[in-house]
Amino acid sequence: MFRLVTIEDVVRIPPEFFGEDLDLVALKQLKKKYVGRIDPVLGVIISVWRVVTEPEGKILPGDGATYHKVVADLLTFYPVVQEVIEGEVVDVKRTGIFVNVGPVDAFAHVSQLADDKLVYDEARDSLIGEATKIVFAKGDVVRGRVINVSIAHPVHIRIGLTLRQPGLGKVR
Repeated sequence: MFRLVTIEDVVRIPPEFFGEDLDLVALKQLKKKYVGRIDPVLGVIISVWRVVTEPEGKILPGDGATYHKVVADLLTFYPVVQEVIEGEVVDVKRTGIFVNVGPVDAFAHVSQLADDKLVYDEARDSLIGEATKIVFAKGDVVRGRVINVSIAHPVHIRIGLTLRQPGLGKVR
């Protein structure tokens, strides 16, 4: 699920940026600090915008930079357990499929794909149902329910999907 989050922070403005628009410089500094970061509370931080910077900052002894309080809006992605999402299959392995669900890839284990036994076909790089002949291959669009979210701060997020419930599975 995508969320808009408002945060408060303190931004360091180096002396080489004095005289420039304070909000633009603060936006650049916040993007360096936050974009691409995975936070256990916020999720994956995708973008920073609408920065409001306090015009008067503080100077610390021994540092020529100024420090300003800012309020900023972040766009984040944090999957919620039981949420239904759609995505494109980006990789097929013997153990399951990887589905792109925004800024990250989710994993659906072979046991969570269908009520049929699935066999991996190396030549076609796909999983094929023995009885139903359903095929899961790269480029397929699937609908799944989030059953597990694990965030290993600060670099990794894992999402587990199931496609076995009614209304879920390969979108035709």
